[in-house]
Amino acid sequence: MRKIIWILSFFIIFAIYGCKKASERTEVKKFLNGAGASFPYPLYANWAAGYYKLTGIKINYQSIGSGGGIRQIAEKTVDFGASDMPLPPEEVESKKLLQFPTVIGAIVPVVNLPEVKNSHLILDGKTLCGIYLGEIIKWNDPRIKALNPELELPANSITPVYRADASGTTAIFTKYLSQVCNDWKKEVGFGTAVKWPIGIGAKGNEGVANYVKRTPYTIGYVEIAYAVQNRLFYVRLKNSAGNVVEPEEKNIKEATLYSSLDPSKHFYAWLTNAPGKEAWPIVGATYILLSREKKDTNKEVIKFFDWAFKNGDQVAENLTYVPLPEEIKEKIRFYWKKYEIY
Repeated sequence: MRKIIWILSFFIIFAIYGCKKASERTEVKKFLNGAGASFPYPLYANWAAGYYKLTGIKINYQSIGSGGGIRQIAEKTVDFGASDMPLPPEEVESKKLLQFPTVIGAIVPVVNLPEVKNSHLILDGKTLCGIYLGEIIKWNDPRIKALNPELELPANSITPVYRADASGTTAIFTKYLSQVCNDWKKEVGFGTAVKWPIGIGAKGNEGVANYVKRTPYTIGYVEIAYAVQNRLFYVRLKNSAGNVVEPEEKNIKEATLYSSLDPSKHFYAWLTNAPGKEAWPIVGATYILLSREKKDTNKEVIKFFDWAFKNGDQVAENLTYVPLPEEIKEKIRFYWKKYEIY
């Protein structure tokens, strides 16, 4: 009799433990936490809302900047990190991470010039460089006037605005400046955080957009969705082919044609200053980072992004992002399968 009671007790304890573990597994599936780049935040928020309605799984994504996203996934305090600055393959390996792109976007210089509200200012890489180096300090500087002979430019001082936090948007912007301006490359360089020679810092794409919006005679740089949402005037740029272009979808897509998003390199690629005739010059992919040590959670994260790849292109386009081509999405799925998370 005692033996029967002992056996029944064992199965009851086992059943309770099993139910508890099943509950924990369900909890993991119901909440996924991510953090990082502000560049894709409007898109991830919309994708997450759609996914929650369909599955009941909540994606909590914090827009804290790419530097924070890289740090948090390396420390395994989130289920996924997000960065606009691609990590080199050797860094992905050393940190035991996985990396893949989700969408393409444009970084645009934005200005608050009350006198030229009905026109788009034209700049090129060298004038942008001169402004952020503090060499061009007035809006009516001859170098700006030469690019805009039909505009009445004010004599007011220029206030450059930059990202105060570690930012992939900054990495893309400063990568571009390093490519088109040797002085920038020598004196400042590129990265998620640099030592700015001049200007005022603001946190996140949101912070830069808000500061420029409320402060006349400023210039900043943001992901284009923030320019559109805040009704900011963006600058037209002269690209590497010498043509003045706008950050339209076809121009952004053209920039991607010259990049190699290679799964064997964890999709590491820069899309800035592309040689295309109509290519927008400040373009970047935004990336998701996963810890290889969280394989079960990674599978749940991948379900979300695979759903977004299949169902979220229209949302991306509505928010002025450019969806990945289908051939790149297939490369990403192959990459997931290689690491046994798909």
